[in-house]
Amino acid sequence: MKITYTGRQVALAPAQLQKAETRLAKVGKLLDGRRECEAHVILSLERRLHRAEITVNYYHHQLVGIASGDDLFTVVGAAIDKLEKQALKARSKWRDTKRAGTAEPPSSPAEAPPESELERRVYRINHHESRKPMTVDEAMMQMDERRDYLVYRDANTGGVSVLIRRRDGNFDLIEG
Repeated sequence: MKITYTGRQVALAPAQLQKAETRLAKVGKLLDGRRECEAHVILSLERRLHRAEITVNYYHHQLVGIASGDDLFTVVGAAIDKLEKQALKARSKWRDTKRAGTAEPPSSPAEAPPESELERRVYRINHHESRKPMTVDEAMMQMDERRDYLVYRDANTGGVSVLIRRRDGNFDLIEG
């Protein structure tokens, strides 16, 4: 990672500079180890308050870590921590969008995963579709042998009700 320092009335000691460079190199590896990243570090001192601002360009996005406090090296570390969090988030977002693909179905039944491993699906029902409210008797007639339950809008109350077929052939009614 190429690092450019700008110090306004402050400078880091050589040992502190080395530690900061190793931590920024770690952020550079998080972003993209193959590509050379460039970081711009601005250190300033104003009224005994140290401020550090670190800017890294990552795929046309600016990642910025800003921190301020009494101790210069602590401020630099806090700014690097903020930058590292942003780098992890940006990297995971970029990686997730690149990995979105379609999975091919298994070619033979022997390769098919067990039913417990299959992804369960949620089917959304269009609730804006105009359905007429019905009474309990109409709902019982609407249920056929394939269904064990029916969700409908009650004509008398206007609320949503659920009619469930019991194993003994009778029905349970849940009113909402």
